[in-house]
Amino acid sequence: MPSGRVHEAINLSVLGLATAAYWVYRQDLEVPQPVAVAFMGSYLLGTFLITPDLDLAEQQVRAKGRWGWMGWLWVPYGWMFTHRGLSHTWVVGPLTRILYLGAMGVLVYWFFTTLSSYLGLNIHLQPHFKAPPQEVIWALVLGYYASQWLHLIADGIWPDSGRIFANRRRRQR
Repeated sequence: MPSGRVHEAINLSVLGLATAAYWVYRQDLEVPQPVAVAFMGSYLLGTFLITPDLDLAEQQVRAKGRWGWMGWLWVPYGWMFTHRGLSHTWVVGPLTRILYLGAMGVLVYWFFTTLSSYLGLNIHLQPHFKAPPQEVIWALVLGYYASQWLHLIADGIWPDSGRIFANRRRRQR
């Protein structure tokens, strides 16, 4: 199986080719710049920070190291998912990391608001968030999932491999 560096090199090579194709055909494609930037940003996020290998977060994983002192947030994720188990599936795997990250964000938010209230500080963290246009959201999702899927392909995991493995196990019984 490829190392973290090889996964990153594969993802960056594909992104480079896709970027070159985009620049050559950008007049015909008519992709708005915010959509292209959203795709590229989420693709890079999925390549370097939120990878399928975070299920190994108890070990020295490149993505965990890139989180710096916050890398410890991913250790419970590694406890919840075995390596190349559910976290390495095509649809649910990437979703588990996003949901986990969201849950950690809610916990951190709850901790700081509770702590500020306990200390008598009148700090109210009210996020003012305006949802981006739908095409930007789809670009974010597609970029993130594309980076995850390239990782899985490099690991030899294809969309139907779970079904194939399940059939093999049934035949072996």
